[in-house]
Amino acid sequence: MNRDRQLYWLDPRVFFPLLALLAAATAHAAPAIAETAAVVLRSDTGQWLYTKSADKPMYPASTTKILTTLVAIESGNLDRVVTVAASDTRAEPSKVSLRAGQRVPLRALLYALMLRSANDAALTVARAVGGSVPDFAALMNARARKAGATQTRFVNPHGLHDPRHVTTARDLALIMRAAMANPAFRQITGTRSYSWRYAPAQTLENHNRMLKTYAGCVGGKTGYVNASGKTLVVVARRGGVELIAVLLNGHGDQIWKDAAALLDHGFRIARSQ
Repeated sequence: MNRDRQLYWLDPRVFFPLLALLAAATAHAAPAIAETAAVVLRSDTGQWLYTKSADKPMYPASTTKILTTLVAIESGNLDRVVTVAASDTRAEPSKVSLRAGQRVPLRALLYALMLRSANDAALTVARAVGGSVPDFAALMNARARKAGATQTRFVNPHGLHDPRHVTTARDLALIMRAAMANPAFRQITGTRSYSWRYAPAQTLENHNRMLKTYAGCVGGKTGYVNASGKTLVVVARRGGVELIAVLLNGHGDQIWKDAAALLDHGFRIARSQ
């Protein structure tokens, strides 16, 4: 009987199909990642290709600015000039050193908050579009719900820590999906550098290093505060398939490696479908 079993498994008609199945399963095995929560979403179909603690409440840090930018863009007239208030200049730590009374087009402010992650620009945008930070936060939460992000509750436009300011990996992916459907947002998030012509003049470099290191990357946003750890939303497109990866509560440079591994995993699944 044992010999018959051995012969059965060695039969090429049995062995090679099983080997192929094993190879396919191994190829689609999800990578082990260090971050507390993560997802990979296929934009066109809405299919979740990977989830880890996808609905766990988390602090988003500056990935908040994805929604800030989307709400500002949808308010219309990106070329209107905004006057900076003294209260806008007090944001720390990342900023473009705006000054009270300075006049800057809304479009330029959006580049500053998405590429430099400028908190003074975020406050200026919130006040100009919403009238006040609380009123703008209400607009953000309404837009998040429209995108399907039902577990998101934001209280500010920049993501500096507030225990009430929370989202989930799944919600951030849905917010990014809605944002990437907007051509103006897509252009801003995919820009590697921007010439800031307003005093002090400077070149704004995009903090999303995957625009340079990951083939097909078309946008994203980074974030960090002590309470959140490193946060990252990144979008990549290959062969007509666009994926959104979200990773929350990461540490060090591992988040970049894990983001690349998750996107690679997502593209492998998409190719096999």
